[in-house]
Amino acid sequence: MTKIFKHRLVLPIAALVALILVNTISRPSFVSITVRDGQLYGSVIDILRNSAPLMLVALGMTIVIATRGIDLSVGALMAVSGAVALTIIDGSGSPDSPATLGIAIAAGVTVTLIFGAWNGFLVSVLGIQPIIATLVLMLAGRGIALLITGGFITTVTSTPYKFMSQGYLLGLPFAFYVSVVAIVLVALIQRRTALGVLTESVGINPEASRLAGVRSRGIVWGAYAVSGLLAGFAGILYSSNIMAADANAAGQYIELDAILAVVLGGTSLMGGKFSIAGTVIGVFTIQTLKSTITFLGVPPAVSPLFMAMVVVIVVLVQSQRVRNGASKLWATVSSRKEAEVAR
Repeated sequence: MTKIFKHRLVLPIAALVALILVNTISRPSFVSITVRDGQLYGSVIDILRNSAPLMLVALGMTIVIATRGIDLSVGALMAVSGAVALTIIDGSGSPDSPATLGIAIAAGVTVTLIFGAWNGFLVSVLGIQPIIATLVLMLAGRGIALLITGGFITTVTSTPYKFMSQGYLLGLPFAFYVSVVAIVLVALIQRRTALGVLTESVGINPEASRLAGVRSRGIVWGAYAVSGLLAGFAGILYSSNIMAADANAAGQYIELDAILAVVLGGTSLMGGKFSIAGTVIGVFTIQTLKSTITFLGVPPAVSPLFMAMVVVIVVLVQSQRVRNGASKLWATVSSRKEAEVAR
């Protein structure tokens, strides 16, 4: 039992379960699922669908943080990806054509992959601090998206494009399947190959890894490229949900949610050990928390306060000093109880 309670996923799972219980007690319909025309509907299903873009971004952020880095540009890359895809669809004569859809998605994701590789070049080759390197694209990315759309919100009407975030497959949202595929691929690559161990070694001690023969530069470079790639797919899903390319609103503050999800999942911002399962739980926790805030009728302008409170609690729980202090306090209380029993 002691080993179980010391597991890194205990706290994230406990937080998610607590949120589900609070929602279920306050509104029993939270866990109810209805079936209409063979499709599942309900609050839980909405969470699975709406968490897909954040899930993709958070998976990429997990790999970047594992290398002792950070990527603040993911929100802007989402805006760029959506702008590129919808501009291509809007300019084509056949928006419902599978060929047009494939070209639009490939173009949007390729652009963000290039931008992600650019971030990796700045960090791994030029040695620029990750927060500075990605901050540049965070500020410039939305400007690039505005240039692509001509400063306007581009809207399209495309049934197959709309299906990606609003469509259903085998009773569940198609966006949920996209996130599941991403989770499986990242988990297989990072946990079933040597790449995961090398990524952790680079995050723990980059210099020692380099001296041991690990190509730390390529691993860091690849981490940012993957982050850009996943952010591109997240931008496709986001723009598909609203059927518009909004350079200012797409992916706004999602980089903060992604970092919070990674930290909630037990991955340290100091790099090294990381947890894909923890990130998945962290994403669902954040999405459930947002659903709770909406249900409570909290104004959107005040909701960041609740997220900030969660961040503070998470930071305190992960602080080694706080943990040591709590352990000493518990040891003191236990020793006093034993002394009283002995008397």
